[in-house]
Amino acid sequence: MTNRRDVPRSGLLEGVRVIESSLLGPGQIATFLADMGADVIKVEPPKGDYIRQMTWPIIDGVSLLHLHTHRNKRSITLDLKTPEGLQVYKDLVAGADVVVEAMRPGTLARLGLGYDVLSELNPKLVFCTLSGYGSSGPYKDMPSHGIAYDTWAGIVNPVVDDDGFCRIPPTMPNVGINVGPMLGAVAILAGVISARDTGHGSQMELAQSDAAAYMDWYRIETWKAYERDEETVTGNAADDYERRAPGLGGMWEGVRYQMYESSDGHVLFMASEQAFWKNFCEGVGRPELFEKYPGSTYADHARGNTELQIELRDIFKTKTSQEWLAFSNEQNTPIAPVNTPKNVGEDPQFAHRLPWTNIDDCGSEQLPLPVFVNGEALPAPTMAPTVGEHTDDVMAEVLGLDADAIAALRSSGAFGHSN
Repeated sequence: MTNRRDVPRSGLLEGVRVIESSLLGPGQIATFLADMGADVIKVEPPKGDYIRQMTWPIIDGVSLLHLHTHRNKRSITLDLKTPEGLQVYKDLVAGADVVVEAMRPGTLARLGLGYDVLSELNPKLVFCTLSGYGSSGPYKDMPSHGIAYDTWAGIVNPVVDDDGFCRIPPTMPNVGINVGPMLGAVAILAGVISARDTGHGSQMELAQSDAAAYMDWYRIETWKAYERDEETVTGNAADDYERRAPGLGGMWEGVRYQMYESSDGHVLFMASEQAFWKNFCEGVGRPELFEKYPGSTYADHARGNTELQIELRDIFKTKTSQEWLAFSNEQNTPIAPVNTPKNVGEDPQFAHRLPWTNIDDCGSEQLPLPVFVNGEALPAPTMAPTVGEHTDDVMAEVLGLDADAIAALRSSGAFGHSN
């Protein structure tokens, strides 16, 4: 019986088929492709990916992590320890564009399904491995989870609580586990374009740790640049060429680039360009502040100017956050909201650009992939599959097997004896 989750989706990647072998969060690499219309077939062991029981919240018995990571995908089960299961996997790959190995490098090779074997069956195949630390280097075989890639990259540092215990900080960016899959999706698309143009596929691999470091390139590259002599590598003219700590490390002392308390919350003030600063002073009726503290043309945060900071502190308390945002638009001076993950959904810009998905569509309220095509949002996501939900459909639709052939595979144990 055809239901809403069996209806093919259309999108930019319609006609692209991905065979996904994944465990836990790295499966998000194919989610980006599925959201844009690719047919992603998640191949699971008979017991399924235990992502469904991981983390919190658990919604109607299934984790949000699974509901988001595997939306828009189809699930089949294969016992890859059986000859029949291996053959079905090969048959699927023969007509696919991509194989995703989102787990420890070499997992598929150890099952006899490495790139060397699969590319013989499909010369145009793009084979992409996404793992924690990659397939080379001294850490390649180490088990890892979640924020390990951000601590490795220097993005997340320890804090000490009131009792003197060292702890993970209460807020974290979760860069590696999200950006790693995103970069992988970009690489896969480049591989598919090349394969369709040249007739030759490719094998690629990415590490979530590498992605975390790459996304913090500005700080890492700045520290490297500072290893050179101070005459060659200086700071900015606005700071008398002082070598400031990279990234936002020097923002603590900032005054014209700083958070301020409004009458009902907080806003971020960013008038580090002289023109924006002048607009602000004129807009609040305080032109004398600009005359007294004109600053430099660019990149001047008025660091350490406590006298000015007191003035701005008092000024920002006179309006609500929303009034300051309206002021920002009217006076052409940059002021931004300061939200939290809990309340950002109430922000009108969020509501306009990132409307929640419907619970009935995918089991929970989720953020859509923020891509607009010809002014339209992408199609609503479909529900993440139950274990092996689409096994029969995929066998019939993709491999062209009839009911007797599917039954024979089931009897052989190709799908596992739980199906």
